[in-house]
Amino acid sequence: MRRLLGKLRAAFPTATFRVRLDGGFAHPKLFPFLARQQVEYVVAMASNRRLEKRARRLYRDLGVTAASSGRMRAQIMSATEGMTKPTGWHYHVCDGQFVYALQGWVDLEFEDGQTIRLQAGESMYIPGGLRHNEIATSDTLEILEVSVPADMGTVPCDPPEGGPKRP
Repeated sequence: MRRLLGKLRAAFPTATFRVRLDGGFAHPKLFPFLARQQVEYVVAMASNRRLEKRARRLYRDLGVTAASSGRMRAQIMSATEGMTKPTGWHYHVCDGQFVYALQGWVDLEFEDGQTIRLQAGESMYIPGGLRHNEIATSDTLEILEVSVPADMGTVPCDPPEGGPKRP
């Protein structure tokens, strides 16, 4: 794939490339490679529960990780189906995360008891280590996420004491 893509890019430097991955060619290890190469892809399969779950939320890397040598990451998260259950309480191992809603809305609850609906055109900063839980989203959602550093860990945790008892 790498060799073929190199030849195609040399022959058609301004073209947008899109590949269709069928059946066994839709290997999850291929997705990050295609994203780094800025190749769009479509996956066609009869039925695959693992892939169907993954396809509900798609992430598009904006190239900031490479440009900043890993100091920050910017990506767009798109969802085509509203949440059926909360993400569960978690926090991120990072300096911080900036979130800007491009389309739709997301409801977040935080360890201090606040519940906030972030709607299209609004932004928020979530400091690293702040426990939170995504509890609902609109059916279609698009969010710009920027984190420092790029390699941000996510750690599941218990809900705060005295707070909501949701997962």
